[in-house]
Amino acid sequence: MRSVGSPSVVTRRNVKAHSNQISGKLVYVSAAVFKAAASSQHERSISVCSRLNCSPLFAGVNDNSVQEEDLKLWQKHAQELKVKVLEQVQDQLSDLLDKALIENVPPFYQKQPAANGTTTHPSSRSQRMDDGKVFMARPSVLDELFEISHIRTIYHMFIAVLLIFFLSTLTVDYIDQGRLVLEFDLLFYAFGNLGTVTWAWIVMFAYTLLVPYYAMRLWGSLYHTFPSKLGLSLSTGLLLSAVQICVLGQFPVHVVVQYQLPPASRFIVILEQIRFVMKSYSFIRETAPLVMNNPPKEGENPRFPTLSSYLYFLFCPTLIYRESYPRNSHIRWNYVFVTVGMIFGCLFYGYFVLVRLCVPVFRPETNQPFTKRSMVLAVFNSILPGIMLLLLCFFAFLHCWLNLFAELLQFADRMFYKDWWNSTSFTNYYRTWNVVVHDWLFYYGYRDFLWLSKRKFRTAAMLSVFIVSAIVHEYALSMGFGFFYPVMFCLFAVFGVVFNFTLNDKRQSPVFNVIMWACLFVGQGVQVCLYCQEWYAQARCPRTGNSFLELVTPRSWSCN
Repeated sequence: MRSVGSPSVVTRRNVKAHSNQISGKLVYVSAAVFKAAASSQHERSISVCSRLNCSPLFAGVNDNSVQEEDLKLWQKHAQELKVKVLEQVQDQLSDLLDKALIENVPPFYQKQPAANGTTTHPSSRSQRMDDGKVFMARPSVLDELFEISHIRTIYHMFIAVLLIFFLSTLTVDYIDQGRLVLEFDLLFYAFGNLGTVTWAWIVMFAYTLLVPYYAMRLWGSLYHTFPSKLGLSLSTGLLLSAVQICVLGQFPVHVVVQYQLPPASRFIVILEQIRFVMKSYSFIRETAPLVMNNPPKEGENPRFPTLSSYLYFLFCPTLIYRESYPRNSHIRWNYVFVTVGMIFGCLFYGYFVLVRLCVPVFRPETNQPFTKRSMVLAVFNSILPGIMLLLLCFFAFLHCWLNLFAELLQFADRMFYKDWWNSTSFTNYYRTWNVVVHDWLFYYGYRDFLWLSKRKFRTAAMLSVFIVSAIVHEYALSMGFGFFYPVMFCLFAVFGVVFNFTLNDKRQSPVFNVIMWACLFVGQGVQVCLYCQEWYAQARCPRTGNSFLELVTPRSWSCN
């Protein structure tokens, strides 16, 4: 069978022909440009000599000033010539390569199977939705960009800022307390009680690995021989849902509340809870049609995925289950060690941002009365730490953490995000910021909604996905911080929906990229400001009761 990356003989001939055409075009372009340059330089030499009342043939021989001026003209003209040649060569290459791709690539992609066994049909949007996600070997965007020296310089600038934070913290500690020791007390507090986190994770992992798999295996073995297929499916689904609610629903919440875990430990348990729910749902959603549509032949066992493939899926950085994925040939251990170092660097970076930019502004010792002016200033003062925390979370998790597991598991598809920073619309931003979660929401939320409604109510499908995503985000933040303050929900479900329909894909001007970044800045400032105020208000004015109204009312509204 021909692989995905092997072109046909006709394609190779066409590409070779286009290569020859490119070479000929380059020679023609270079000759034309140099001919024009020579003619232009000859005219300039005559012009110089005319101004100096000398013969063009012997200009520059009898006068040193003429030589210097002529040399400057040649240098300037050589630079202009370089720019013209590069521009024309780039234009010619771009046009010819685009032509080659248009002529040869579409037939190739329309008929070739992908690495995970599905087929893509670029001409049909509905067919692409039905086929599901196609995995292919590709690097992360930042890994490609870091090969460019200009982008690496921006990365180096962030490292320099981290060093400045480190030195400033040492200096302040020495001035205030007369010592040069970094305690990192906030980090130790945030990641406290890791023993409880570990055994809670083991319970959730063991359940997710064994119960959904063997429940689906038992259902699959009985499905084609059971008298009532619908009754079997409903009973299995209801029983499995009840167990899911108890183990992956109530158990993590009980651990977080009962053991009073600190913030980072809370987030580990809650985010792993959400991940296991999404993983197990994807496994069930992808396996059930496979069993239903492939009845076993007489004397054969039903076709069912192996436990090893499901175990691999639980650790690989994707939320879409497949029996196999494109794999790399080896593990780059140097890449692993560098990525681990970047994760720890981001962890300390976040610590310094909180300690140097957030705690001094919002800690109780400031005792600033609540006024409109102080609130506005607090929001704008929170924009810098807010956007830095956003970029750190993106880089630490979506790039470093996911690439680390992908490298260790030789998972080849590294498209965990796209170039969201270039988005000119919030529609594109939501699609490209977190491709891993977006794929799950698209295929199991948006696409299934359209399938149930026979491809009607697209707006309702989109709104339902937004609402579910906003609820889950707010749930994670509420459980992680230990209080309910629906800032994220309001920004996501209200302003996010409005921006999604107003700043849509029709907006292509760079001005809208500026607007998108401005909205992100303000949104992050609002979140950091309000959540920090509520955190310290919860510490200063603890709850006196457990009524529902007191649980959902922010303490920062009444605590002075």
